[in-house]
Amino acid sequence: MDMKRLGIIFLMLLNVFIGFGIIIPVLPELVSPYHLSLMLSGYSLISFIMSPMWGAWSDKIGRRPIILIGITGYAISFFLFGIANELWLMYVSRLLGGFFSGAVISCSVAYVADVTDEDNRTKGMGLVGMAIGLGFVIGPGVGAGLSLIGYSIPFFASSALALVTLFLAALYLQESLSAEERLARQKKREAAGHKSRWTAFRGAMIYLYILSFIVSFTMSGLEFALYYYQAERIGITPFEMGMMFMTSGIIGALVQGGVVRRFIKKGDEPRFITIGLLLSAAGFFLIIFSTNLLTATLFLTVFSAGNALVRPCVTSLITQKTPVGQGVASGLSSSMDSLGRITGPLVAMGAFYMLIELPFVLGGAICLIGLLLLGKFLSLDRKQVSPTVG
Repeated sequence: MDMKRLGIIFLMLLNVFIGFGIIIPVLPELVSPYHLSLMLSGYSLISFIMSPMWGAWSDKIGRRPIILIGITGYAISFFLFGIANELWLMYVSRLLGGFFSGAVISCSVAYVADVTDEDNRTKGMGLVGMAIGLGFVIGPGVGAGLSLIGYSIPFFASSALALVTLFLAALYLQESLSAEERLARQKKREAAGHKSRWTAFRGAMIYLYILSFIVSFTMSGLEFALYYYQAERIGITPFEMGMMFMTSGIIGALVQGGVVRRFIKKGDEPRFITIGLLLSAAGFFLIIFSTNLLTATLFLTVFSAGNALVRPCVTSLITQKTPVGQGVASGLSSSMDSLGRITGPLVAMGAFYMLIELPFVLGGAICLIGLLLLGKFLSLDRKQVSPTVG
């Protein structure tokens, strides 16, 4: 593994997700559940459309320029929300953020796939996951503190952090592949026959992409419903919510930085996905029984530990098994992630208005369904790689 380039990607993603984390505690205070669900879903809808395009462009012109464009877009979108005093500008800010989301996330995943071999890819993806986890450790705590000064301050802080990240990435982020290597890979794909991103969405691979969808669907549903549920059940405040997400983020980062990077080798992914799905389901069901801030935080960390196992392992399997370019595969994976984030808040909103516990019951049940999808993938994958017995 090229640890220097992976380290730069790690620091870049850490800063980006600290920026995301900073705004988590204040968003539910600024808009109603209805508008929050639409903003979250709209953000993800644009990202769903754009992520494969960003990925395909990065296959042609390189990861670095696309990543730099994406970080610039993030800085602008956060700033717009900070100055927004009308609802329509808040929507514009979120949609703009969604437009540039895939440029950073999907291309960063493709970058890691470029600079790691298959034996070390899960460790590389674990590093990506650890950056995301640490971002959600630091960000919500910082956002909770900044919200005491003013609700617009977290957005300005996120914008400034994105600009710092842009400056550092422009100075130190090298291209993952040379122009010759990109051309050679493109010719290899063309020689094998051109395959669109949806060509990968068939056979055994379809179940991995659905798993990618489930991870984001359940997570985004929880992110939407948790504050409103705990405000109703235990009277939680934005500051306490920030502390909850910071604590759960610590657990997620420890899992991804410790378990995923150190112990999961090629071929181990299905076993740890199974463990992760079971933990995620347990966390969902336990949240319903929260009685105070301590139990609410504990149950959220159970979910976070499971999610921290599942996400990088699914991503790693997709990059190992994909029949198309890494940029296209990562773009499609990011699109499935976005599709989960489009539908998750909307379904959670509808379920919440029916019964406040229902989003968590549904989330737990869907995680258990994920076990069936994993089993189906493994069955089909074994058939594809096993020699035909005549």
